[in-house]
Amino acid sequence: MHSSARTERARRRREEATQGLPTRLTGAEQVRLWFRIARLVLALLVHVPLHYLFRLVRLPSPWPRLFLGSAARIAGAKVKRVGTPLKRDVFYVSNHLSWIDILALGGASGTAFVAKAEIGASPLVGWLASLNRTVYVKRENRMGVAEQINQLREALAETWAVTIFPEGTTTDGKSLLPFKTPMLRVLEPPPPGVMVQPVMLDYGTAGEDIAWIGQERGLNNAKRVLARKRRFRLRVHFLEPFDPRDFPGRKAIAAESRRRIEAAMVRTLGHPLRPFRFAEDPIGYKTLAQGASEPSV
Repeated sequence: MHSSARTERARRRREEATQGLPTRLTGAEQVRLWFRIARLVLALLVHVPLHYLFRLVRLPSPWPRLFLGSAARIAGAKVKRVGTPLKRDVFYVSNHLSWIDILALGGASGTAFVAKAEIGASPLVGWLASLNRTVYVKRENRMGVAEQINQLREALAETWAVTIFPEGTTTDGKSLLPFKTPMLRVLEPPPPGVMVQPVMLDYGTAGEDIAWIGQERGLNNAKRVLARKRRFRLRVHFLEPFDPRDFPGRKAIAAESRRRIEAAMVRTLGHPLRPFRFAEDPIGYKTLAQGASEPSV
């Protein structure tokens, strides 16, 4: 198959996936998928018992971080850390493209994460996320924000680093949605000594293919990514940290974080960001061409 034909086939499959259509894998792709799944299971069997052994003897466990880094490599990511992550008392604020973001960021820094409560309710994924002390939030539970903020404060005290994805969903690596601010209330006022460090995730030319966007189901996206033939580059840019006391209030902190991430994306892409063609919807996404409005902050 000629290169142009392969490119067109990949584009068509990606577009079908965003419309919620299941991706049909070739025989070779199915072999790669199951080979990677087997490697992930093997990594689990090695890392999880060691993690619980360290917990049993009350030692700090490096195994969740090591497992996440290994899982990112198995999934095909060639992760390169750019810049210096703060090791403790830090609130990472990152753009978001894929479930692989969690593997790469967790492996690169050992951070805990803020995730939707639905993930915690998932039998396997929820258990894996809990190994890294993930904080689960109910986005629709506005009455429970204070309790969720307390959970974040406890996570900062225990793990020293917490990551949020304030876009509230995943995009394509060439767009950046407005940042939502409720989870930044943990910084009103900032805990003593805590800094904010923006993070920019760059998947290069593979970004649009890796991205989990549109109506695509999570299982289909995982299947597509794990069946890929080529590995892909993923640069995790830890940008210059700033003191949240210099930007009082969660909206000011969100605006400064977004400004720095957008500037880094523009430098990397070499052109301005484009509008995201999907807008968040209570059920899934609607294309802007269908008349959906831009999401509000």
